[in-house]
Amino acid sequence: MKDELLRRYRTDRFQTVYGLTGKGVVWLAEHDVDATASVRRVSDMTNPEHRLWAQFLALCCEARGLTAYTEQELLLVLAKTESSGQAAPQGLLTVKAQSSRGQRTLELRPDAVAIESDGLTWFEVDRSARGAQRASSLKSLVLAIGRNTRLGERLRRVIVLTRTPRIEHRVLAALNALASESSGYALCEGRRVLLSCGPGAFSVICTVEQMLGDGRTQLVDVPVGHVIVQALPMWLPKFRLDGRDGHSCSGWLPENYLPYRRLPSMSPWHQPASPLLRSD
Repeated sequence: MKDELLRRYRTDRFQTVYGLTGKGVVWLAEHDVDATASVRRVSDMTNPEHRLWAQFLALCCEARGLTAYTEQELLLVLAKTESSGQAAPQGLLTVKAQSSRGQRTLELRPDAVAIESDGLTWFEVDRSARGAQRASSLKSLVLAIGRNTRLGERLRRVIVLTRTPRIEHRVLAALNALASESSGYALCEGRRVLLSCGPGAFSVICTVEQMLGDGRTQLVDVPVGHVIVQALPMWLPKFRLDGRDGHSCSGWLPENYLPYRRLPSMSPWHQPASPLLRSD
């Protein structure tokens, strides 16, 4: 701050945000780090909370040893996958969503995304209650679990992290309604059904055609992924190690809750690691 490498801003919710200045860019370049000044972008922020949580989740993924991108980073990665002369894709997944005006095609992209050994994990940060269109988009996203994405990875998990209990209840109500609705879908290849598998967790089942030994075929249900709904750790920025704030970090940092809570059927997270501890 004193050397004017960073500039401090206060948001309308009294959060502190730091932007990188032109001098900061030069200083980083002298230390072989490429960067872009961000003071103009930061000064336009009135409430950066959504972006900060998305960045926080991406960092948690990286601490677990995963490759992760925020929405802005993902768009840059997707742009590099397209041939020259073609328009850069604006979404990671194309879905059909039902609305009051009929069916519409949507290009969806996550707030953050992580690549795991079995496929792709999609993060949604819900700071406000979803309206009808966003709820419809969430349902379409959930029913796309198991499909390939533009990163070449199959979508395996959708994680919805909510800011308040009211928002969490509304998301769960929408997913429970989808579970009830999908249970009535006609049996056919490609059918996807949402099933509750515990508090705040759902399993997605896809119907596929299986070849029998005598040449006949039959339809079987195969699990293709999960949906997990959990609360954001809103108290975490105020957490104190001496315990004077009354909050506990049990379950969040050394255990299984960040970047999302692992279900009993999944292997536990690796212990978090910091690149600052490497002795390269």
